[in-house]
Amino acid sequence: MSILFSVLLFLHIVGAAMIVGYWIATMKQPTVHPRQRDGAFVQLITGIAMMGVLPVLHNQDPSDFGEPNYVKLGIKFLIGVVVAILAIIGSRKVKKGEAVSTGLAHGVGGLALINIAIATIWQ
Repeated sequence: MSILFSVLLFLHIVGAAMIVGYWIATMKQPTVHPRQRDGAFVQLITGIAMMGVLPVLHNQDPSDFGEPNYVKLGIKFLIGVVVAILAIIGSRKVKKGEAVSTGLAHGVGGLALINIAIATIWQ
């Protein structure tokens, strides 16, 4: 089960890299890349899966896996949903050839970065 969690965590980090990487790459001319939308979906799916695996791992080995912090996970989930919605809106605009507002583009990348900060700083 811990191998499953490690694989999910790896994919979760890849999803974050997809969002933040494209955000940094397009910072001079902000836009939303379709891969950011894909990264947001990867983050949501793997995040939900990890939330399901955490209680099992805690019950198996409480010394390695502490009690899940559901407040933190809930906040991260809500931010992840907002990132995904913004990324969907932005990628649809790009597909139609419409301009993506700076606020929308920075909302996708900035909120994803905030989610990374919550994951790493909030213990």
